[in-house]
Amino acid sequence: MAEAGLTHLNERGEAHIVDIGDKASTKRRAVAQARVIAQPTTITAIMGGSLKKGDALAVARIAGIMAAKKTSELIPLCHPIPLTKVSVDISAESDTTIRIEATAETTGQTGVEMEALVAASTAALTLYDMAKAIDRAMVVTDICLLEKSGGKSGDFTRAP
Repeated sequence: MAEAGLTHLNERGEAHIVDIGDKASTKRRAVAQARVIAQPTTITAIMGGSLKKGDALAVARIAGIMAAKKTSELIPLCHPIPLTKVSVDISAESDTTIRIEATAETTGQTGVEMEALVAASTAALTLYDMAKAIDRAMVVTDICLLEKSGGKSGDFTRAP
């Protein structure tokens, strides 16, 4: 028997994709974040564009956007969603931390939380890849949903 609230399980407890055919299309938005913690010299190199591999910020932004578009191919039970917007903002939060914030939007029958999370985490992993030659001790952390709006379950904002 499926657990109450676990929509990806059928009555026999088997995984399945949720039927969203009868759900109303609404405007949906989600914002997620990730952080990269590194040595100050690594943060400076990433933010200053001086890595040998090139402009890490531009590459990470594009990687995040591309990943959001491929979420249903990466996460087995996600629906393919026609995204209307994906943005990836990257900033130095401190001399040892870069913060990535990804926003995904659609008008549809299911939310875009996973798309925002995949965008943020992929951008962070891309920064790691771009800078690993100078700092293998980097840490990708704090991947989480910050907020979501739209849909039957209503709005969510992570408490600070």
